[in-house]
Amino acid sequence: MVIELNEQNFEQEVLNTKDLVLVDFYAIWCGPCKMMHPVIENLANDNIIKVCKCDVDKNRSIAMRYSISSIPTLILFKDGQDKAVAHGYMPKEQLIKFIEENKG
Repeated sequence: MVIELNEQNFEQEVLNTKDLVLVDFYAIWCGPCKMMHPVIENLANDNIIKVCKCDVDKNRSIAMRYSISSIPTLILFKDGQDKAVAHGYMPKEQLIKFIEENKG
């Protein structure tokens, strides 16, 4: 399951958890974001990591807090801290490698 983030739940779902969390910063009009969508959904269905999405148009203050200037931007959080950032489309295998390399 992918959790849709907003101003009300971002802190609870991302910052106040010990879990490893992948946040996909996206916009509905973004072509590469649309390509990334099934990859994100597929990863969420595997239940190997908590997966969240944040619409940058609806949540500008969150996007500004993390200096999101291009989308899709994927940020890996651990213990409420941003640990790693990736930009642009990537296939599932590459996304899993990104997570594995940065989860520690």
